[in-house]
Amino acid sequence: MEIATHAMTPSRLRLAAGVLAVGLFASSCGGEEQQPRGNRPPTPIVVSAAILDKQVAVSPKQFGAGPVRLVVTNQTGTSKELKLETAGSGAGLRQRTGPINPSDTAALQADLPEGRYTVTVGEGDSARSTTLAVGPERPNSNNDLLQP
Repeated sequence: MEIATHAMTPSRLRLAAGVLAVGLFASSCGGEEQQPRGNRPPTPIVVSAAILDKQVAVSPKQFGAGPVRLVVTNQTGTSKELKLETAGSGAGLRQRTGPINPSDTAALQADLPEGRYTVTVGEGDSARSTTLAVGPERPNSNNDLLQP
C-alpha cells in the first residue's frame, strides 16, 4: 500500500493565504453601523395617580418626555373616570379610562411630548384636576438591557 503525500506548492500556499485574508477581511466588516431603525425610545416610566374625595393626587408631577404608563386607583365610594389631556385649548392629547370602580385600578399609556397636561376627574361643576409638567425628552434606551 502506498501513502500519497502532497507537498504544499507555492501556488497552493498563495491560494490558502488568499482565502484566509478574504475571510479575515469579511469578518471585520460591519461593527460600526447605526441601528437599522434609529434610536430606541426612552424607557417607559410609571406615574401613579389616586382619585380621592376632593382631589386627584399624581406622583411624580414633573418628568421628561417619552412613554408613560399612568396607573390610577379609585379611593372613593363611587365609580369614576379619569381624563389625561393636553392643557390649554386646541388640538392635543385626550385619553380617558373607563369607569373605575371603588378600590379598583386602571391604566393609561401615552407617549407624552414636552408640554403641560391636565389629569381630571370630571363630575359636572365639581371637577377635580391636577397639572403635569413634561420637560425635555428623557435619554433613549439604546444601552439598556432587557428592553423591547
